[in-house]
Amino acid sequence: MTRTPFERGRIISFIDAVFSIAMTLLVLEVAIPTYEAVAEKGTWGILAGLIPNFIGLLVSFLVTAVYWIAHLRIMSYVVDFDKKLLWLNIFLLLFVVLMPFSTSFYVNGFDLLGPFIFYSFNLAAIGLFNYLIVRYVVKKEIATQGIDPVTGQWESWRAFNSFAVWAIAAILGFFFPWVARFFFITIFIFQAFINAHFQKKMNKTVSS
Repeated sequence: MTRTPFERGRIISFIDAVFSIAMTLLVLEVAIPTYEAVAEKGTWGILAGLIPNFIGLLVSFLVTAVYWIAHLRIMSYVVDFDKKLLWLNIFLLLFVVLMPFSTSFYVNGFDLLGPFIFYSFNLAAIGLFNYLIVRYVVKKEIATQGIDPVTGQWESWRAFNSFAVWAIAAILGFFFPWVARFFFITIFIFQAFINAHFQKKMNKTVSS
């Protein structure tokens, strides 16, 4: 019996919709103040009290956006969705839709260790499934399309970078809480080195 391929357009549209809804729901953590609260504390007093909420919104929104862009990029190589790739995407989305909760949990316990570790593990889980998707696509699709192997390695290392940094941040949280809270910045540092390394390899491949 010949298998009917899953419709690629429907799958991509569904994934994009889940990402967009999860990112939109993040703003609900920034509670709208009542008239009485504004009259009592003033505009600047209200906004100052919401600083952790805005930080959580900004970080979560940008990180989720980065994962969406990475997913968009790797999906451009996919010709056919099989069951394994479909389920990898479903588990990725499971942790994406958890982001509004983990962000709220983190913001409401901003000075506590547990919420931060939970938040970091949530992002690490997204990173893990993103990495597994990239590895699977690189092995299954890029090879069959004759894409340069360096491109596949580059994509894999980019995905592994995000997963590893958030996983390390979660673990560091048990021992060095304040270091862990700012460890996510190293994503951009490591990414710069990864990009430079593979850009050199790409240039060597072109010149040869």
